[in-house]
Amino acid sequence: MSRPPHARESVLDAFEAILISDGERSATMDATARAAGVSKGGLLYHFGSKDALEAGVLERLGALVDLDIEKITTAEEGAVSYFLRSSVMQNDPLDRVIIATSRLAQGGSAAASAALREIRVRWEDALRPHVKDATALDLVMLVSDGLYFNNALQGGSIPGPVPSGAELDALIVMVESATLR
Repeated sequence: MSRPPHARESVLDAFEAILISDGERSATMDATARAAGVSKGGLLYHFGSKDALEAGVLERLGALVDLDIEKITTAEEGAVSYFLRSSVMQNDPLDRVIIATSRLAQGGSAAASAALREIRVRWEDALRPHVKDATALDLVMLVSDGLYFNNALQGGSIPGPVPSGAELDALIVMVESATLR
């Protein structure tokens, strides 16, 4: 009898949460099993090692980036507008898995570092047909980075200026006027 996929996702959710809150060193198999509310045997059924857990996070990252790329390329408001608006995400599944993957990369995971580089390349590839040249693409990517970074700081000890509402709309119009074909 196979185990329900929900249990596998719960284990990944727990591992991801520990990575985000406590870092890679704290994300042990035992801590993950406890946080997921499963036995060590239950965890091992789905993930036979910490490397397998890490691979599960990277697989989740890939799947969520696939969905994001689809949204970028089909967005009614346009690819650049969607991409910049989605750069101000907070605690959504893609945001959480990016942070978890970053924690793995900080812990020395070459696969996590490569996955982070790859998602940036994929975002660039999705946006490239919608901007006029390489410099315009760089501008969109750097504005996105700034929005994401400052959003991450918001509420912390160093609040970042994150535009919203009409201010974000105006920023997007400005970026689009400088970058669109």
